[in-house]
Amino acid sequence: MNVREATADDSEQIRSVARDSVTDSYSHFLDEKAIETALEQWYGEDIDERLADENALFLIVEHDDEVVAFSQSELVGDTEGVGRILWLHVDPSHRGSGIGTRLLVRTREGLLEEGCDQIQAAVLGANDVGSQFYASHGFTRAGEREIDIGDDTLAEHVYVESERETDDDWRALEAVTENGETLYVSYGEPVRGSDAPFYTTYQNDDASRRYGWFCGNCNSLDNAMDAMGRIVCNDCDNHRKATRWDAAYL
Repeated sequence: MNVREATADDSEQIRSVARDSVTDSYSHFLDEKAIETALEQWYGEDIDERLADENALFLIVEHDDEVVAFSQSELVGDTEGVGRILWLHVDPSHRGSGIGTRLLVRTREGLLEEGCDQIQAAVLGANDVGSQFYASHGFTRAGEREIDIGDDTLAEHVYVESERETDDDWRALEAVTENGETLYVSYGEPVRGSDAPFYTTYQNDDASRRYGWFCGNCNSLDNAMDAMGRIVCNDCDNHRKATRWDAAYL
């Protein structure tokens, strides 16, 4: 699994993911015509211009060389330093695997690297699942605005990331099951791997008892770490190089 910035070559796959995601998430309050209008409005012929906009950040998630999720964000204001996540779409067939959380983490990191001081997220008011997603990852509803989709005007809720004493407080825990045991992957605590990050994993939901590592490449918890900080996934080729000197050579 790979997360990277989108290019014009990804536009067709982005449209496909958007279509499946919007249809699955919004069909209970948007009719077919409104959905088609929305897709054309957001991801129509001008999508290449949106991708090239220097004030935009598009990240995609690839799985087996196919785009399965993407986020679309904008940088708002020259002095305020606000990064606003406009859309975070995951293909319905890949939901429930932690992809959305991982994409949120990487999107947040990307916006912070661009110099943003505050992270916001926009969710259509009728999208309860989307609202719960951001609320469960430390965002607080801060306001509401209107968005036009074709002839319809809909409410859009604006969420703001809650203030934290340190960046380490941003854990974004996701529950996973391993051999009947529930473990908690902290997507806010990654380390770089050769193919994808490894994420710190805990035995409890307050992140007080550490378990090990979760491989972001194959979603495996079967990993080994040696005394020099080298991590190797036993199910794929993902690995992290040693981070310490072996004392025997000092």
